[in-house]
Amino acid sequence: MTDLFDGAGTLREAYRRVDWAATPVGRPETWSRVLRGAFDLTLQTRAPITLLWGPQYVLLYNEAYVEMIGVKHPAALGRPCREVFPEIWDTIGPMLDSVVAGHGATWMEDLRLLMDRQGFLEETYFTFSYSPVRDEDGTVVGAIDIASETTAQVLGNRRLELLSRLNDRIADVEDVADLVEHALPVLRSAPEDLPGVDLLLPGTAALPVVPDREIELRRTDEGLRAWVRLTGVQPSQTDAVLSTRLSPHLAPDAAYLGFLRLLGTALAQGLNRARAREAERQATATQRALAEALQRSLLEPPEQPGHLQVAVRYQPAAEGARIGGDWYDSFVLPDGHLTVVVGDVTGHDRFAAAAMSQVRNLLRGISYAVQRPPSDVLTVLDDSMTSYRLNRFATAVLARVENPAPDRHLMRWSNAGHPPPVLVHPDGVVQLLETRGERLLGTRTTAGRTDHTVWLEPGSTVVFYTDGLIERRGRHLDDGLADLLAALRGHAHLDPEALCEHLLATVPGDTEDDVVLTVLRVGQP
Repeated sequence: MTDLFDGAGTLREAYRRVDWAATPVGRPETWSRVLRGAFDLTLQTRAPITLLWGPQYVLLYNEAYVEMIGVKHPAALGRPCREVFPEIWDTIGPMLDSVVAGHGATWMEDLRLLMDRQGFLEETYFTFSYSPVRDEDGTVVGAIDIASETTAQVLGNRRLELLSRLNDRIADVEDVADLVEHALPVLRSAPEDLPGVDLLLPGTAALPVVPDREIELRRTDEGLRAWVRLTGVQPSQTDAVLSTRLSPHLAPDAAYLGFLRLLGTALAQGLNRARAREAERQATATQRALAEALQRSLLEPPEQPGHLQVAVRYQPAAEGARIGGDWYDSFVLPDGHLTVVVGDVTGHDRFAAAAMSQVRNLLRGISYAVQRPPSDVLTVLDDSMTSYRLNRFATAVLARVENPAPDRHLMRWSNAGHPPPVLVHPDGVVQLLETRGERLLGTRTTAGRTDHTVWLEPGSTVVFYTDGLIERRGRHLDDGLADLLAALRGHAHLDPEALCEHLLATVPGDTEDDVVLTVLRVGQP
């Protein structure tokens, strides 16, 4: 049965270690033609898929599914679904029974499931469909589960909505008592994230020793509790504290703690407004913080396939400046090619940030749908921006990295009025990939767009950026480009993450504009 498991990729050895004779589906050589076909389809699909076979719904799944079940893998292979997922069986069991009974496919969107996949019952969300698999005579003999985990999106939207309501409630407070009266009901309306939350102010008996750090976790009889310090506007003032138990159903990860920090920032700003009577100035800062949080939530970690490394940075403008429409994206197309984009929507307000999210999502969707050269993708994006009446201009560089041979990569790109990328060759030679200027996105003109190509040898680095990195008031743009090229010379040895930090620290960009920086490195095969 070597051939049967060859398509399992990194799961091949895990499949071979299963004692199939002891499982309900039996030895692979006894599997029916229908089971073999459904299993092969499962392995060949890049989306997370599980095949649930027979009356016990035995689990057979692909590589993409492993991340969704955590420590349940690899023991889940070949085991009945009820044994693998007892904690959610009361929810998913009736759905599977309905499919096998002939009632058709199911569809669930953002379904909440308390799943034990990391040693505790974790709050998770999934969008999925159970579809019947039929034998040659039409009998339903199993089900296929095509799933997508939406936990990060659901939690992110829930937390952003709470942040928005909190800032609305405390935007106009005039004294500390008003702050507590307005903030606590909002905070206590979110027990999923903030069980047992309290706001402790200086002078109250319940105020503990203020943590030295911005946020501190302490183990108590009630469980893990977070203490978030709210810094006063005057250095001599005693800090207030936001205190909350952490949900037993959520890991205290960067997203959770980052959310608590955002809450602490919002509350501290409200406290400072009440103390300093600067409601108008602080309300603007709060709006900016929310817009920045929204923008950061849209800028996901980049995909890094094969021997390609991608490092990204988003640096907001200096305090007091307005949020912009800068963005980056990095994703792998169905054909396996990596797409990298850096762009900038005109404007510096929450509307620019909203337009940025629309343009970014449109570009990703178009790239998946048409799978054409970058110039064609930008042309379709241009038409879509006009059709949706975004009424915004944008610049962008869209690049696709192709891999025609194991040790060769070809970058194909198109530039819509954006600052040119920079190629750093393995020997340290720096090359500005400057091309004839082409129109911005959203201009509603019919001029064609052009693709450009360059070979990327192993060790090559390509730097993409927005204009905030090289523009500065009172300086010519060429001076900023010269600074960037100078900063890259002699630093080809830096890895992408270190190179990002070096550029942000070295190139004197515009502190009144956001900066997006993306560094692509071709590694050794």
